[in-house]
Amino acid sequence: MQRLKINQDIKPLSEIRTGITNFIKQVHNTKRPLIITQHGKSVAVLMDAHEYETMQEKIELLTDVQTSLNQIENGQGISHEDAMDRVLKRIQ
Repeated sequence: MQRLKINQDIKPLSEIRTGITNFIKQVHNTKRPLIITQHGKSVAVLMDAHEYETMQEKIELLTDVQTSLNQIENGQGISHEDAMDRVLKRIQ
């Protein structure tokens, strides 16, 4: 996902209502999300579906990494050698 450009990617809901097709094209072409505001406050984000899926996959991976780090901190990890032995036993 591309980095947000404040002067181009924040739009009031009234503009979105009248030009949604153009904004969907913008989001798709730029790969940048669009922040939608109402009464001067951000209320929603419009983003490309593929970019959303990619973001979800990254979040899941980072969550798994954090879970693993917590397990290691709590003494629940195993050595590299033990892990290799377990994997090799499963594939043989």
